Amino acid sequence: MDPDFGLFAAVADETPESLASLGELVREHGGSGLVELGQPPLVPGTVMLSSALCWQMAARAVTPLKPLDFEIVALGDADAAEMLALATLTKPGPFFARTHELGEFVGVQVGGELAAMAGERMRPDGFTEVSGVCTHPGHRGKGYAAGLMAHVAGRILARGETPFLHSYADNAGANALYQALGFARRADLWFTVLAPE
Repeated sequence: MDPDFGLFAAVADETPESLASLGELVREHGGSGLVELGQPPLVPGTVMLSSALCWQMAARAVTPLKPLDFEIVALGDADAAEMLALATLTKPGPFFARTHELGEFVGVQVGGELAAMAGERMRPDGFTEVSGVCTHPGHRGKGYAAGLMAHVAGRILARGETPFLHSYADNAGANALYQALGFARRADLWFTVLAPE
């Protein structure tokens, strides 16, 4: 994946040839992230920077919310720097300079500044990932994340697709919110970041 969009990489199998090719890719392009059912095997020429248990969650419907008392606005290229700054501050997961181009993103602005956002990333057939969900620490507790999540997931469902997401297993607050909105844990996955040796 182009590093301006994300850091994800994958191999079709774990043969020595495939792992050597992955190692070459990491050496050429820098850090790469793998999402696997288990911890990945050793990849030649790389070091593991981090590895974390994640939950993959999906929703068949979204739990209705009370009426929102804030406006949800579309985000785009003009908001890219502010989106990246918010993601860098709050660390919702991998987010880079052009990640917002992978799908539609929306946000809540307060006093002319981006207070919260959510959007779309991966789009396998019939599914769309809800991603980049984050709220500035100074604006938490106002229902922004829930409202944005319900908006994005509702839009995905209206297209006849299934919304899904990935969340760090130890992110208790976010996971409780996702479950309250109707997302159910589907699989345990490992997100591992590799770097050149």
